[in-house]
Amino acid sequence: MSDVLIKVENLSKKFCRDLKKSLWYGVKDIAGELTGRGNSRDDLRPGEFWSVNDISFELKRGECLGLIGPNGAGKSTLLKILTGLIKADKGRITMRGRVGALIELGAGFNPILTGRENIFVNGAVLGFTKEEINNKLDSIIEFSELKEFIETPVQNYSSGMKVRLGFAVAAQMEPDVLIVDEVLAVGDIGFRAKCFNAMNEIAQKAAVIFVSHGIPQVARVATDILLLDHGNPLYCGKDVEKGFERYYDLYGSEEKIVSGSGKAQLHDAYIYSDDGDRLADTPKINHLDDIFVEILFSLNPEVKSCFIQVAFFDKELRAVAQLISKFKEKEFFNSGNNMLVKVRVPRNLFAPGMYTLTIGFAEGSTGEGWHEILGRYQAVKKFRIVGEGAAASAPILLDGDWMFKEGSEWQRV
Repeated sequence: MSDVLIKVENLSKKFCRDLKKSLWYGVKDIAGELTGRGNSRDDLRPGEFWSVNDISFELKRGECLGLIGPNGAGKSTLLKILTGLIKADKGRITMRGRVGALIELGAGFNPILTGRENIFVNGAVLGFTKEEINNKLDSIIEFSELKEFIETPVQNYSSGMKVRLGFAVAAQMEPDVLIVDEVLAVGDIGFRAKCFNAMNEIAQKAAVIFVSHGIPQVARVATDILLLDHGNPLYCGKDVEKGFERYYDLYGSEEKIVSGSGKAQLHDAYIYSDDGDRLADTPKINHLDDIFVEILFSLNPEVKSCFIQVAFFDKELRAVAQLISKFKEKEFFNSGNNMLVKVRVPRNLFAPGMYTLTIGFAEGSTGEGWHEILGRYQAVKKFRIVGEGAAASAPILLDGDWMFKEGSEWQRV
């Protein structure tokens, strides 16, 4: 189970931004290869850039490489080189076994053929005999959940149906190497869950490369991580959480957005721990410390009272926790002046990472729904939770009491 199925050594690929120059360079390169006097592939000519630059990694059976990076980072180019669709300018690739790939929507499908016929075509491309494909046919159709459409031409399939059929072929053929691009994002949630379960099973006896912008999805399956930016490898290794943190560092924080009727005005907000700096631009708070949030606000004269909502968002822009004074029947009555409210969050369970604070004000009566959103101030403050823990796998890191049983008694660790 420890044999290397994919080995990439110093892989690079360059492209030209100008179409005419690109065609001319292509002619020169072909002529150079035929005569043995080609230009050095190490140098960039005018208008060229490295889409993939000096990439090296190896992947063993039972491992899954999460390939992440911004749009235009070179992820798709790297996958096309690995699958033989385009030729690298430099470097070496060694791949062993059968390769199953799903890197573009509908790639490898003949649109005028039926789903059943395309299964045989794709299976043949993967190196399977007709008898082997026949043995897998029922399981492929069952996995794709396209039984009633399997005799329909693929050109009539929706994007989700094409993904179902493509992944079913790639997965059920039991490849040694499985390469999956962002195409799974177009599938419905039920089929995506099914695909991830299948990928987990395949990864036990194959090498998997999975590309996605959904970091929680990558965290579910990845044993290794490769972060690309403008074709360059920013991080490659087995510390998956470190790769995610480097990825998040490429992006700025969520922008401040104000919505609602405007009848509540937020003048300032502070977030800090017991011994933290109340006035810090980006406070650092230890995991399990108490968190304090101070809210300085005022209400328009016609507003009698309000409830307050405090919400915490992670870098994936997911709401990971919230406090709503209405649930505690805490209503704040208009004093006519600026008002200061403080709320304590005991022993915060946030995993280490960067978060933002959103504060909302709403008018309503206890036990009833909201009458009016008076103001919602999104991402008014950012803060960092520090400490040990996997920031990307889950936003909440529970503080459990660990015990083991010795004889008839439970002992706390």
